[in-house]
Amino acid sequence: MTASFYKYMLDFKRPSGTSRGVMTQKETWFIVLEDEGKKGIGECGILRGLSADDRPDYEAKLQWTCENIHLGKNKLWEALLEFPSIQFGVEMAFLSLASENPFLLYPSAFTNQEKSISINGLVWMGDTDFMMEQIHEKLGQGFHCIKLKIGAIDFDQELKLLRFIRSKFTAEKIEIRVDANGAFGLNVALDKLNQLTEFELHSIEQPIRKNNTDRMADLCKTTPFPIALDEELIGEFKQEDKEALLQKIMPQYIILKPSFVGGFKGTMEWILLAEKYNIGWWITSALESNIGLNAIAQWTYLLNNPMPQGLGTGALYTNNFESPLSVEKGQLWYKPELGWEFEFEQLS
Repeated sequence: MTASFYKYMLDFKRPSGTSRGVMTQKETWFIVLEDEGKKGIGECGILRGLSADDRPDYEAKLQWTCENIHLGKNKLWEALLEFPSIQFGVEMAFLSLASENPFLLYPSAFTNQEKSISINGLVWMGDTDFMMEQIHEKLGQGFHCIKLKIGAIDFDQELKLLRFIRSKFTAEKIEIRVDANGAFGLNVALDKLNQLTEFELHSIEQPIRKNNTDRMADLCKTTPFPIALDEELIGEFKQEDKEALLQKIMPQYIILKPSFVGGFKGTMEWILLAEKYNIGWWITSALESNIGLNAIAQWTYLLNNPMPQGLGTGALYTNNFESPLSVEKGQLWYKPELGWEFEFEQLS
């Protein structure tokens, strides 16, 4: 067996904003395995400035992984503990190589086009007009769950946007999630949460920056509506550390990105701990290409979580790979007839 790796730059159709800044490109990496004429592919979905493995030795670790691919999936996973996106790429690549079709990793009613996955519609940060345009677009597309990135523009303007949605749709009709990406100050976070209560929100992701665990634990105790941890989970590699974090903060939900938390194996560790402490969870992609998104979606379907998942990011890029994934009325479908427009030679 041989392994190689490739860098690929994904170009956003339009600049996409969070409280950490505006993105026009997204860097990703692919690991390609080859054995007796068969090929498998895995995506290492790194987000610079956010992923735990955004380190100067990242490319060197990819090189090491390919040179030591003979160790196998399990030994590599252990050796790559501090490189969760590479753990995920390795997992995916081995699954892909072992599959008859390199993109059909988990055959199911989802991949047979019999069932779909409920997903949220994502509204990026921007000026009020841009955000309003996206809200109209998502509502028009039939989404029943909308997630808004907040914290970058004036808070009163964000309240107006939420007020607009609620003036048109009740909480029973449209579920609203908001993601602050850690934007709220420690001393004003609870006040902002209280101001948000009128909109009957499903939850808020990461209201304050990670590593303020005492304050986050207090917020989770006193919050008027559920808090979901996202960035807080990044960089927790050991089982005992994961458990200690959940025990201390006791959030209402955790949000799991396989590229950030060690692939499917690392994600399952979090899920089992969450269920032990009666904490809800859902799965989200981390802006991977359709190759990574495809693997995450197929795996997520098997988890039987009825909540809307965060898997609707495939249409963000101008140079994504055409795939069978299709979004219709807030549901992610797998349509085999659409096929893949991908050749391994594209990467080299």
